[in-house]
Amino acid sequence: MKILDAELIASAPRFDKLPPSGLPEIAFLGRSNVGKSSLLNALARRKKLARTSGTPGKTRDLVLFKIRTDRGDLGFVDLPGYGWAKVSRKERASWQRLAEGYLANREELRLAFVLQDLRRSWSEDESLLLRWLAERSVPGRVVVTKTDKLKLMKRKERTRKLRDEIGEDFGKPIATSSQKGEGLDLVWKTCFQHAFPEREAEE
Repeated sequence: MKILDAELIASAPRFDKLPPSGLPEIAFLGRSNVGKSSLLNALARRKKLARTSGTPGKTRDLVLFKIRTDRGDLGFVDLPGYGWAKVSRKERASWQRLAEGYLANREELRLAFVLQDLRRSWSEDESLLLRWLAERSVPGRVVVTKTDKLKLMKRKERTRKLRDEIGEDFGKPIATSSQKGEGLDLVWKTCFQHAFPEREAEE
């Protein structure tokens, strides 16, 4: 699979202000410092497509990217982070409304990736998010990030524990490292399976 082009299409402070993309869209969501921007950049093979920041919670809008590949074009949507960002309850609630508005109403949405830092414990936030997606018939998959931050034995131990905590309702978590490229092919495969299900079934 080849990346032909990747570009920022739009950003919006409200879900109803995000213009239609005409593309099957994949949403990326997770805690504010889980590594969403790094994963998006690694998938698109662009160093600065999505902004990375040392300050958690910098992304405050819905951000839409168009990714052109030789297997079809996709929209990647970066949703505001939640959890650890040092913001007020009021602002955090507004982010929640923004994300839920998009996830519940966006016709182009095909799949939501819920990102989880391998070094962090699975929490009620993530469980509730997956349950919320399931109740609205939005396909969800867990992507584990930052696997390169742990040594091999510790990595295997944490991966097994996370699988047990997450359960089997949302498929096997996809382990990734944006720095080393681990798991990116499987993330792409999952994107195409949901974006173009009939074509992928034939292949």
